[in-house]
Amino acid sequence: MDVNRRGLLIIGAAAPALATALPVSVGAQTVAPPDPTEVVRLWPNGAPGGEGVTVSPIVPERSTDPAYRDRYAQYTTDPIMTVMRPDKPNGSAMLLIPGGGYRWSVLDKEGFDVARVFAASGTTCFVLRYRLPADGWSAGADAPLQDAQRAIRLIRSRAAEFGVRPDRIAVLGASAGGHLAGLASARTDATYAPVDAVDEVSLRPDLTVLMYPVATMSGPHVHAGSRMHLLGEAPTAERIAAYSLERMNWTEAAPVFLLHAMDDASVPVENSLMLLTTLKAASVKTEVHLFQEGGHGFGVRLIQGRPAAVWPELARAWAARLDFPL
Repeated sequence: MDVNRRGLLIIGAAAPALATALPVSVGAQTVAPPDPTEVVRLWPNGAPGGEGVTVSPIVPERSTDPAYRDRYAQYTTDPIMTVMRPDKPNGSAMLLIPGGGYRWSVLDKEGFDVARVFAASGTTCFVLRYRLPADGWSAGADAPLQDAQRAIRLIRSRAAEFGVRPDRIAVLGASAGGHLAGLASARTDATYAPVDAVDEVSLRPDLTVLMYPVATMSGPHVHAGSRMHLLGEAPTAERIAAYSLERMNWTEAAPVFLLHAMDDASVPVENSLMLLTTLKAASVKTEVHLFQEGGHGFGVRLIQGRPAAVWPELARAWAARLDFPL
């Protein structure tokens, strides 16, 4: 009875925050919530290594229902963060890195929708629109990581302006965005030459949340599409090892929160399990939640009414024990 009662309390606590990600009524019509309007460009003089880039950005809309939006950004050439400021800031920041298999980056399902949930409890959220590896950038597979590292540094260097603490910067990544967030958490090396004073501060997050992350680049559990778009058709064994999260050195990395559905047919749960083994061996503070159902790419909207819907509250409770309000 105690477990059931506690579960009901958690679901009840999650309901108000989740409601902020749901459609709103305008007159007789139900429509998606409006987009935030504050945007921060990552690179003051253009993203590095773009001399060979010829693509043109697109942001298609896949939803035909006015109640919700389902856009993705492809061929991004001017990376940005869209800022979602809370009504009552708690001092924490969260960089959200949506997935898309390194082919594109979804904006709503794992970006704005999730950001609204955490902004509702006081976290200042930044949704990252990052460059993609196959678009001709000289950094190749490191182009997305350049954007993630620069974004973390921008938030930290402008912490006072954003109303956050420079030591309370979380990163949340989903699917291939989880792979990118993992790279940003594990790697200590800057992947670009310094641009300005922003690049004098630390590039690593203080907390990491990985939703059904792409982790491995090899073996039977690899997400083949992410690997192909990140590393090409036939990457070498060395390249595969260098970009497999479970084979990286996570020593002194920030605490990690992992969540995954056991029935994920796109990115098998073994990705999180293999990464967990590595995190444990590196003594990284880690909490893991596996859900029986949920599939892949559920964000917050696609699991309403299911047990996995409580994951934001589980993440908040875990972070609170680390003195990190979310």
